[in-house]
Amino acid sequence: MKKIILLLSALALYQYWDNINAWLQPEQAARPSEVVLYATQWCGYCAKTREQLANDGIAYREVDIEKDADGNATFKALGGRGVPLIDINGTLIHGYNPRAMRAAY
Repeated sequence: MKKIILLLSALALYQYWDNINAWLQPEQAARPSEVVLYATQWCGYCAKTREQLANDGIAYREVDIEKDADGNATFKALGGRGVPLIDINGTLIHGYNPRAMRAAY
């Protein structure tokens, strides 16, 4: 019985490690000066990215690539093949990737 409880505890720790680690780590003083999210309104992963940025307390500027021609041109110039594309101080993250986003902050 103890082994099962230990195994379930380890599994829960593994599953929620990002949340636990964020809670254990003190807030960093330096925050990104420029975060740009290239997205669309209908994209589910874009919605998850917005939620992740909000949960992490990161201010960002969103560019809807379907409504903004200049934004779409910039998106393509950055090598955008799909949304979301996140530019964090020049570090490009293609797709929804919370670990890469946190590493780039």
